[in-house]
Amino acid sequence: MAAFGWGLATYATPAGSAAPPSDGTAASDAADLEAFEASGRLHDPRETHLSEVRQLTFGGENAEAYWSPDGKMLSFQSTNPPFDCDQIFLMAADGTGRPQLVSTGEGRTTCAYYSLDGQRVLYSSTHEASAACPPTPDRSQGYVWPIYDSYEIYSTALDGSGTVKLTENDAYDAEATVCPVDGSIVFTSTRDGDLELYRMDADGGNVKRLTEVPGYDGGAFFSRDCSKIVWRASRFEEGEALEDYRRLLANGLIRPSHLEIWVANADGSEAHQVTFLGAASFAPYFYPSGDRILFSSNYGGSPREFDIWAVDVDGTDLERITYAPGFDGFPIFSPDGEWLAFGSNRNQGKPGETDVYVARWKDHPPKAGEPSAADRVASDIAWLAADERQGRGLTTEGLKKAQEWLAERFKEIGAEPAGENGSYFQSFEAPVSVEVLSGTSLSLASQTLPEEAFRPAAFSSSVEALRG
Repeated sequence: MAAFGWGLATYATPAGSAAPPSDGTAASDAADLEAFEASGRLHDPRETHLSEVRQLTFGGENAEAYWSPDGKMLSFQSTNPPFDCDQIFLMAADGTGRPQLVSTGEGRTTCAYYSLDGQRVLYSSTHEASAACPPTPDRSQGYVWPIYDSYEIYSTALDGSGTVKLTENDAYDAEATVCPVDGSIVFTSTRDGDLELYRMDADGGNVKRLTEVPGYDGGAFFSRDCSKIVWRASRFEEGEALEDYRRLLANGLIRPSHLEIWVANADGSEAHQVTFLGAASFAPYFYPSGDRILFSSNYGGSPREFDIWAVDVDGTDLERITYAPGFDGFPIFSPDGEWLAFGSNRNQGKPGETDVYVARWKDHPPKAGEPSAADRVASDIAWLAADERQGRGLTTEGLKKAQEWLAERFKEIGAEPAGENGSYFQSFEAPVSVEVLSGTSLSLASQTLPEEAFRPAAFSSSVEALRG
């Protein structure tokens, strides 16, 4: 077997009695917190849902770690010497031993997930098309993800033997996850011309399409009882954005800058959008209760800063879970709900490294003062519509206050003033009253209406009308 470039974790098993020592750090002010974040520690004190944070891989690019049904193992994808692109590995959830290669070692692989009985692993691979890594995306198109039509979904035994091909076509077939009740599989495919969700039996049969709307539907997971699915999706109005999406997809690419979280019944019915963050939100996963969702997003910060967030399935109670600089993502609960596996840039050996972590999950209500997008919008509307704003009518004090409020919001998001005298405002003329001059009349069907029955519109021009 080839030698791999991992370091080894030495932490106790999550199920064991020994726990790693606490770092004892408590950030009492912003300066302490900044120093803590820069120190390369494993845990930010604001991450109150996480404890006993343990790093399982050390070096390379490691992500999408998914639990075995018994909670003892994790599957994950990794780019590490001697491989030039992602391969699938299995490792003990306590970090002991060395990761074991389960994919072929050829092509590029992605999205490994355990079967219902834990005796096999699903993953997607391009190895039948070529033993070499497929070409990387053309970055002249901006930040894009590749959609390789050479990806097929495979099932293999835990030692890599007995590999079975579950899909076979000239389309992208990937992002497969398993229902923990009946072992059926939800996955993403371009077989019908768009990136849509499908469901199939564990043997690859009985394929059914679940989504129909243009846009990227992907990365779906079942709820614990398999009654619901949650996934990431892009949606476009007719026009330039949709044309750009279709043009890129025709070239095997997508632009993932705007993705939102969606939920539906497991058959795809009653689909509804959960988040409205205007960000790249992806990798959603249900809480064990099914009434809340973890996901990754660059909402509220730099496009390169991703954190794990939580939100109720109805879009309320948005809560930030992680705070480490860089990337935190791919959160997934252990089968017993006691532990969280995720990928992170924290404690990097060098820039660009992403490692797999597990942490004990501490459940508590969302912290006060962290409104959801829906809560925030509702609060803004309530303030703007309050009686004190006088309907925000022209020349009113209420409109002036609303203008000041809007300027403060622009400042908060870093918008540059582009109005008059370095402000956010630009003057323009607007009619505030209409004067009906004597002699003005309106006739309908040769009948002249009384003056109180009509009034010229405010946008009407003032002209002299000549009688014929």
